[in-house]
Amino acid sequence: MSSENFTVKIERMKQTDIDAVCAIEEKAYGEHHWSKESFFNELSNELARYYSAFDENGTLAGYAGSWQILEEAHITNVAVHPDFRRRHIGEALLYSIIKDCMANGVKYITLEVRVSNTPAINLYEKYGFKSLGTRKGYYQNNNEDALIMWTENIFYDKFKLQFEKNAEHLKGTVNIL
Repeated sequence: MSSENFTVKIERMKQTDIDAVCAIEEKAYGEHHWSKESFFNELSNELARYYSAFDENGTLAGYAGSWQILEEAHITNVAVHPDFRRRHIGEALLYSIIKDCMANGVKYITLEVRVSNTPAINLYEKYGFKSLGTRKGYYQNNNEDALIMWTENIFYDKFKLQFEKNAEHLKGTVNIL
């Protein structure tokens, strides 16, 4: 299936999504993945915003989450099932988080990403994130460092213009419902 024909439905994560989310979490992160309890706790946290991405058959293809605290958001996780990668689902989830941040007056977005995760770093850079340092030994499974990435103020014209350009390209590649 080509990404040009791929349709993804993104909606707020529900408790009924958590089993499938945890299956993706385990594939993406191995034995150091979040527990079901962690996701249940996140869904009851008023600061947290979690999203599920489904294919046209209703199969969970990926998920993402963030915390919104006053003018800042922290992206906690973005993961796509290996069978659905390279179809712009991660990008569609990131787009949804940024749109939600804009709607809620969040000005700055941050995240950590493995220094070896070049595809994710490239995606974040495409959306205006810049590396502002590292967290040494951040990842428990192999002691790998994490890049700390931030956006500039997402309401600045430079950011908004790049976001709109990326959004147009994304919408030409994947149908987001």
